[in-house]
Amino acid sequence: MLVATSCTKDLEYEVNEVQLNAPGTIKDNEKTNQQYAAILHANLFQDALSANELYELDQCIQSIGDKELAREVIISNFMNKPGVIIPDDATMRADIEAFIIGTYNRFLVRNPTEAEKTWFRNYIEADPNVTPEIIYFSFAMSDEYLFY
Repeated sequence: MLVATSCTKDLEYEVNEVQLNAPGTIKDNEKTNQQYAAILHANLFQDALSANELYELDQCIQSIGDKELAREVIISNFMNKPGVIIPDDATMRADIEAFIIGTYNRFLVRNPTEAEKTWFRNYIEADPNVTPEIIYFSFAMSDEYLFY
């Protein structure tokens, strides 16, 4: 009589911890005043600032104690200058998803999550007074935009 027996070994699986963040969301280095102004200008005009303009904006930001207020003034001034590249309201509403993805890529250098796309789509569709300027302004003032 032949008896077959076998040894069984308990399987152990090792799992590496993985941080679940969307690509590009870890931004922990704050932009300098000059980096902020240069990148903002490039985002709004698709063109670089001159060294003199960059120096003047840096001096302006440093002279104002409230940096957030200084950034608001700079954004407003940029948006009122000729040559700023902002889609019109009809273009935004004709393809809201493309506008959202384009805005995230332009300002935050990443794609929006599905939750972010849904939130912005609902926000834009629910309020006829929301303009691309308001959305661009909010992105430029966001904490994520301030860091790289």
